[in-house]
Amino acid sequence: MASRLVFLFLAFFAFSANAYVNFDCGASDDYTDERNLAWTGDDGLFQNSQSAVVQSRNTLPHVMSTLRVFTTRKKNCYSISDVKGSLLLVRASFFYGNYDGKSSPPSFDMHFDGNEWATVQTSLDQLVNYEVVYASGSDTTSICLSQTQPNQFPFISALEVTALDSKMYSYLDPIHALFLRSRVAYGADATVRYPDDYYDRIWDPATVGSGVTSVASDASFISTANAPDNPPREVLQNAITISSTSDYISINPGFPDQKVSIYMNLYFSEVTELDTTQKRSFKAYVDNKPISDPIIPPYGEVAEMFLNFTASSNTSFLLIADPDSTLPPLVNAVEAFSISNRLTDGTNSKDVQGISELQKAFSDVLEVFWSGDPCLPSPYTWEWTTCSSDTIPRITALDLRSFNLSGELPDFSSMDALVTINLQNNSITGPIPDFLGALPNLKELNLADNSFSGPVPPSLSSNKKLKLVVSGNPDLCVSSKSCQTTSTDGTTISSSIPSSGSRKKSSKLPVILGTTIPIFVIFWALVGFLLHHKRKTAAIVAVTTGQTGGANRPGGANRPGGANNMTGKIGGAVINEIKVNFQDQTTTENGDQENPHQENGDQENGDQENPHQ
Repeated sequence: MASRLVFLFLAFFAFSANAYVNFDCGASDDYTDERNLAWTGDDGLFQNSQSAVVQSRNTLPHVMSTLRVFTTRKKNCYSISDVKGSLLLVRASFFYGNYDGKSSPPSFDMHFDGNEWATVQTSLDQLVNYEVVYASGSDTTSICLSQTQPNQFPFISALEVTALDSKMYSYLDPIHALFLRSRVAYGADATVRYPDDYYDRIWDPATVGSGVTSVASDASFISTANAPDNPPREVLQNAITISSTSDYISINPGFPDQKVSIYMNLYFSEVTELDTTQKRSFKAYVDNKPISDPIIPPYGEVAEMFLNFTASSNTSFLLIADPDSTLPPLVNAVEAFSISNRLTDGTNSKDVQGISELQKAFSDVLEVFWSGDPCLPSPYTWEWTTCSSDTIPRITALDLRSFNLSGELPDFSSMDALVTINLQNNSITGPIPDFLGALPNLKELNLADNSFSGPVPPSLSSNKKLKLVVSGNPDLCVSSKSCQTTSTDGTTISSSIPSSGSRKKSSKLPVILGTTIPIFVIFWALVGFLLHHKRKTAAIVAVTTGQTGGANRPGGANRPGGANNMTGKIGGAVINEIKVNFQDQTTTENGDQENPHQENGDQENGDQENPHQ
């Protein structure tokens, strides 16, 4: 058997489906069974599940002694990789065995690749199998279990995935799946499967009714070269027939209560070599209407017939001898399937790509716990995604609040249908990515309570249609807080990013007023002191000199340019200086409002050109 590649993928180990993948669910060890099939224990693959041991498995094989039960999440999935384009046979087995002591076997849903498969009805003491055949349309196929009833937890005993020959079941188109209803080896006295059937299909022996006879082939070798679905020779060594050509063989492969489309393979091999006087020829009839050409079984070979028709539990399926037949009809084996609805294409590939980038970036949280299609089937979307109702759904919301995410945000810009992103209360670091502002449908973005740093991209801060929350990021540049970034050449660039999103130059008016007003006050105090001292001195001189005309002397009190004129001129100059500074400041701020993106260097050049500064 071909070797298998094993590696961790999402919430499980993913295996290469070159031949076989057999999970012994609930087991901790790998082993080879009595049929020489290798089994892999799934213990440790899920952190949100439990393994259990059944109380009794009677005569069932060892693989049915354990199971895995899932008590949390909408769905839990196994996944197999490297299967794109492969034709797969998947079998899921369930043996309750009263593992929980409640004598209450549960019911739950099962699906694959976002498609509904079956509602699993388990039994108290009987093994239940479900099997599907389909062509995988992606690199990975997922088989998922989902809880549908309170306190009825999904479980699984074994999961087997087999890659079939691409020529098998060739009448099946790749957009539909086949759900097995029955696979019967007529005339056999025991179940036929691997190693007799290379693909480990299970061929159950049929219980024959009255008037039906089991016959064995006397052919030493039966060739299956002409049978595209490769039936094992062991199911062709026996057949059932009837005693008279006037009678018929009735086949009931387990048609459902409601009418569905049926895919049926029938295998015919003559059990003895006929002489020239003998002829076995018959047709298939559905509700007494012929639906096949005459069937003449070959000796030492097999003839395979494919039929597609609509049937329910009230439908009759008969093999009736032709009028010229000397021998009654016979049949060796039958496979009957119901045909699925058209398979989904899954969630939009752009969203799957974005989700994949998130899972890679936060692999310790998102890859470990989440698998399967994020949107489908629609009742079982991932808890942190919201999806549209389109045939190919789009992811419209991500809710990853308090998911313990750490590290930088990856580029998930391909998810262009997102309307809401909530990443609150994590430990996400690094800058806020620019691509978030380019998401065309984004209306709400909550980045609060993280460790983002640097500026808020203008594409976000200036988007008036976006509800943006960035509080609780201490290293984020908001509210005019200066932030520093390092350019490609290693130099440090400083900028000021106000909360309004536009850069305004800081006002110099408080500095000017705080400097000139005290000087003005001190100046006038000094002037007052000088005037008082001057007047006192003048009075003393007048008393001493009498009428000598001292006032008309150079430097006298009435001389132009004396103390009064000097103080008046100085005071006027100071007042003018305050006015000029105030006007310059007003002009600068008006200019900034008209050119909100002007750099600091423009203001400095303007300062140099102002002769009053």
